Amino acid sequence: MDTSPAVASLREVVAALEQLYPPEHAQSWDRVGLVAGDPDQPVRRVLLAVDPTLAVIAEAQERAADLVVTHHPLLLRGIHSVATTTAKGAAVTALVVSDTALYCAHTNADVADPGVGQALALACGLGHTEALVVTEGRELGRVGDLTESCSLGDLARRLADRLPPTAGGIRVSGPPEARVRRVAVLGGAGDTAFPQVRACDADVYVTSDLRHHPALEAREEAAVGDGRPYLVDAGHYASEWLWLPSLAERLGAAMEAAGTTVEIEISSVRTDPWDFVVGAAGPETTTPSTQTKRGMP
Repeated sequence: MDTSPAVASLREVVAALEQLYPPEHAQSWDRVGLVAGDPDQPVRRVLLAVDPTLAVIAEAQERAADLVVTHHPLLLRGIHSVATTTAKGAAVTALVVSDTALYCAHTNADVADPGVGQALALACGLGHTEALVVTEGRELGRVGDLTESCSLGDLARRLADRLPPTAGGIRVSGPPEARVRRVAVLGGAGDTAFPQVRACDADVYVTSDLRHHPALEAREEAAVGDGRPYLVDAGHYASEWLWLPSLAERLGAAMEAAGTTVEIEISSVRTDPWDFVVGAAGPETTTPSTQTKRGMP
């Protein structure tokens, strides 16, 4: 009698994903769920990635993956053609022609417990955390304390060791020797949460996609006080990539509990859009900005 685990169907894998990251927990503007695939098709191998780029889809085909699970949606905004003359059309066509399914878990993974926020908090060294923001009734981002204070430079280096490498690295606003303990984190773009960061009395805010004006204004506000919160821009791709190992572990456990077998792999494609940086300076060579000078402890 064959007692080996059964091959999972796409329907079963989607059910497991939606148990872990309920689609109804996604924000109202988001587009999550199954994008391509037949619910009855078999799934033997799953590839996890941050973005459903053409390179990720090609990697899935090379690895004979039946399903790609990504954080960011492929079709967040409406399109009117799937011709291969556009990137979106080429992606959809590649998925359909190769019978590769695509599932996206975006803001429903951001607000999950554990989810994207907890993964970034753990990378910073935080233990117990609480919500940074509550949006549409769901907790988003995390706030917590390090076991021991450390320098801003050491926190940035800790993150650099735990994040996937990118051309842009990690940008920091604040003196590298400044002591920090209370840390606010928000994976992905986070420059709309400065009021909540100030309200939680964070020493440093770790997020990404910080635009010039919101970041400058935040540092100006900090300069009239004690210089906090300092800013760490860890990069959008890198800060959310941290969730993928947790996703792999939780999905694998869910499928095993269901009596099915699925191979789960994490994409090796770096979907950060930048390739190189010229003229970047490290903390030893950077001249502190006016804000940083005034805010030094």
